[in-house]
Amino acid sequence: RVTLLELMMTKVSEKNPVTSEEINMFARHADFLTGCFQEKCEAVLKLTSAADAQDEEALVTIRLLDILCEMTSNNGQLEHLQALPGLLETAIDTLRLTHLAGKQAVNIFTATHAMTGQEEISHPAVGFKSHLIRLIGNLCYKNKENQDKV
Repeated sequence: RVTLLELMMTKVSEKNPVTSEEINMFARHADFLTGCFQEKCEAVLKLTSAADAQDEEALVTIRLLDILCEMTSNNGQLEHLQALPGLLETAIDTLRLTHLAGKQAVNIFTATHAMTGQEEISHPAVGFKSHLIRLIGNLCYKNKENQDKV
């Protein structure tokens, strides 16, 4: 699943012009990916435990967030994603939970806390909080209703 999501990420981040058929396809995929992210977003919290550092559900959730960030960076898909019910709320709730989890254990979600001496830990969850903030920012871009929610 992670490999498939990485392939989707490559397609979404291409700078080539897209046809209206591809835009419709991306919208359907965005609905599905958003639903998956909303269902599985708390799986990333398991990564605070060293035993679950390679949890597949958490890795899938991280890739889903990456794709949603990329999709919301594209103006053609932004309005559709801004209107999806619950995505903004899920992102905000997940940010709160990861912030609390980072305070209670070793904070693997930010790059500044993942440093030990001069070497950086290459944990899959590093940067997860910054991607959540990026998604929230993108969902609020030029959208007064979402800005008021935040």
